[in-house]
Amino acid sequence: MADSDDYLIFTPDDVDLARSPLRGAIEEPTYVLGAFNPGFARLSNGNLLMMVRVAEALRDPVRDGCVRAIRWTPEGYHLDRHPLDTVDMTDPRQFSLRQGAYRMLALTSLSWLLPVELSPDARRIESVHYDRAVTPVTSYQEYGVEDARITHIDGVWYMTTCSVSAERHCTTLHMSTNGLDYNLKGIVLDHQNKDMILFEGKIGGLFMALTRPLGELYFAYPEASPFAGGPSINLAQSPDALHWKPLDRPGIRARKGSLSAAKVGGGTQPVLTDGGWLMLYHGVEPREQVGVYRTFWALLDRDDPTVILRLEDQMPLIEANPVLTAAIAHQMYLPTPVVFSTGLVDAGDSYIVASGEADLACRITHLLKSLFA
Repeated sequence: MADSDDYLIFTPDDVDLARSPLRGAIEEPTYVLGAFNPGFARLSNGNLLMMVRVAEALRDPVRDGCVRAIRWTPEGYHLDRHPLDTVDMTDPRQFSLRQGAYRMLALTSLSWLLPVELSPDARRIESVHYDRAVTPVTSYQEYGVEDARITHIDGVWYMTTCSVSAERHCTTLHMSTNGLDYNLKGIVLDHQNKDMILFEGKIGGLFMALTRPLGELYFAYPEASPFAGGPSINLAQSPDALHWKPLDRPGIRARKGSLSAAKVGGGTQPVLTDGGWLMLYHGVEPREQVGVYRTFWALLDRDDPTVILRLEDQMPLIEANPVLTAAIAHQMYLPTPVVFSTGLVDAGDSYIVASGEADLACRITHLLKSLFA
């Protein structure tokens, strides 16, 4: 779009799999399905940190009539086997098991988080911190750690992640006093509550966060309602960032006729501006199996963020750009255009936005602040 500056900063080829946490545990060759959806924050030294999701997959997942999935265990990483005649493999990101009373999924990759330090203007990689990678360490993370979001509040970096396992698909919290070394504090939201992002500042002395609970079904709005049913953005507050109470009023809901009518979810951490809390979020247009993901924006009241002052869900702020991924087009695996913005930092007259492009690579977008006037 106009008034923006876009480029890929980190791609699958930039990951050194010789330093992967899976090396030594799995002898079979793997590859990077995607290096994407980075948490994003500024460090005390002025540099920027991307916490990149590395989705690492088996090069040859099918063998002897079975598809195999990687799973963490206390004894190391293990390969589970699922007979081909019991699974549906039409989605390249996952496969579903046909038997059982409930819909059951397994992943084609296991995700871990790689800290990548950038220059203050996000145009140069300064360091890749393999020694500080965030990896599965407990049973509720047996299928990986995904989609970090980082918020800096009062000298502490709070990082939420999705932890995936057969036990639960939950939101977990890590904390850091330097932005690079994170300690796992445990589960903060239970099953299938995704895209949790803390506001960059407290409201009335309390932490505030966007949440996005998922479910097997949703109830219909009245015919005259402007809203479309489905996944939406809610809010929650906490005295300590560990114990959360959902707010009674809803947050941002998908609207009928918009480009995000399928579902909406949190994107970047909300930051306080003169006009209120600025947040970038993703909206999905139904198309094929995955849908088209775009980035939109909203402005929330500074004292009561359930009050939406402005909602821009018709004209996308950021869209997938095939020009950016032309050089790595042979690695593309999604059938629809996807951009998934996951972090925002202040850069004076502009904002720097980090996104996942095509579930494949990390994209940086520079946006003038005048766009949000």
